[in-house]
Amino acid sequence: MAAPILRCARAGRCWSLGSRPRRTRALFAEPVPGRVREQSSAALQEPRPGAHEWAAVVGLEIHAQISSNSKLFSGSQVSFLAPPNSSVSFFDASLPGTLPAGYQITQQRLPIAVNGCLTYSLSVGAHWSPSATKTVRIKQIQLEQDSGKSLHDDTRSQTLIDLNRAGVGLMEVVMEPDMSCGAEAATAVRELQLILRALGTSQANMAEGQLRVDANVSVHHPGEPLGVRTEVKNLNSIRFLAKAIDYEIQRQIEELRNGGKILNETRAFDEKLGCTVSMRDKEGKQDYRFMPEPNLPPLILYDAESLPTAADPQQVVNIDWIRERLPELPSVTRGRLVEQYGILPEHSFALLNEDGLLEFFQTVMKETRAEPKKVIGWILSTFLGYLKQRNLAVSESPISPSSLAELLSLVDSKVISLPAAKQVFEELWQNQGKTTGQIIQEKKLELLQNQEELEEICQAVLAEHPQEVMAVKKGNQKVVNKLIGMVRRATEGRADPIRIKQILEKQLQ
Repeated sequence: MAAPILRCARAGRCWSLGSRPRRTRALFAEPVPGRVREQSSAALQEPRPGAHEWAAVVGLEIHAQISSNSKLFSGSQVSFLAPPNSSVSFFDASLPGTLPAGYQITQQRLPIAVNGCLTYSLSVGAHWSPSATKTVRIKQIQLEQDSGKSLHDDTRSQTLIDLNRAGVGLMEVVMEPDMSCGAEAATAVRELQLILRALGTSQANMAEGQLRVDANVSVHHPGEPLGVRTEVKNLNSIRFLAKAIDYEIQRQIEELRNGGKILNETRAFDEKLGCTVSMRDKEGKQDYRFMPEPNLPPLILYDAESLPTAADPQQVVNIDWIRERLPELPSVTRGRLVEQYGILPEHSFALLNEDGLLEFFQTVMKETRAEPKKVIGWILSTFLGYLKQRNLAVSESPISPSSLAELLSLVDSKVISLPAAKQVFEELWQNQGKTTGQIIQEKKLELLQNQEELEEICQAVLAEHPQEVMAVKKGNQKVVNKLIGMVRRATEGRADPIRIKQILEKQLQ
């Protein structure tokens, strides 16, 4: 399998900013030769009459917690729900007598991968479009330690420290400022999240702090130098990421329009107020005082050509060996779904973008006789609609894949009608424990299968409505639909409209 390529997105008016990326050796970051960067201002407010157009520049620093049961340099366990300071070793706390580090260890100076790119597709209107493919360059990927967490108690005017996260392994992905709005950044992060999960590198659960994003934002007039940037820190949801970036873009535009000045500062996003707030300025040059860690041996990566002949396989990292064993990546999965099931490309995006939805769909497909296009329609409209209305995850659905598969099979075999199926779906959602068959029997929702009985009902309806019969015989075929509705009401919706139409047309002749 080819190595995954990490890339990014934008649409609309653009100009060239990029240069040819250099050759890189990275596990899942590869260059795209000759690709240029694009930039747009589609998400920005239209300029006022006489005003210049504005363009925004957005770069991201993404911290993903690597999948590991213990921390990088200690045996302390990694647990999201652990009580404060319950997963801390003497080394994590840098206590005297433990040869304490007392600083964060990072690969910032010698990152594990450089010069990569991430590709993703933006939605066009209400649909995802593979043709709207965008690319963001990845400057580098590095491994580093997480730091402890400060808990501010304003009531008691004190700050508490929780060191549970201190020393937890993080992968930092530094994206170049190739994006121009919140939607682009959010889509890029979501695609990276899917890749990390597919690789098993990180669970990337933002709600549990396993994926955190810092966004660098600036605005300028096209053709002029880039503006002063601000950094919005610790964004912990994709939705808030998009909102924070778009708010900060608009804030900077309004500030400059009113004659103000943008400060090089760190800001936070207030989720309740929906705005960014200043934390601290960054006007002075920051000295992080990087220095080598003498106790750590160098990490050397090889490919098949450069692998030493006498090397111990357990002591080297062979990139080609890892690349050959990579699992199916999201872009490949989407293409397979389109080919295997004949669904639309935008449907494949929707299946992957909702956690657990792809597995739900595939399970339904294994257990139903219904066509894939009908299944995907039910899952993306009815099923997903119910989840969204009630703010539930796929894993919290009261309807199992097996129940939905059975329901769709009954519709496909014409045991029940489509309206009856939607009624059964509602009952399944509300009454956990009842089976599809029990609901159909209790509500008497089976379609009438007796041809003679259905013919008698149709004949009775025609006899009761001579004016409609006369209208049809004079050539008004629209009245047939009215007669079909009358028969359906007479059967309480238990008759197939197609069969009703066939019988009525025969009797009207």
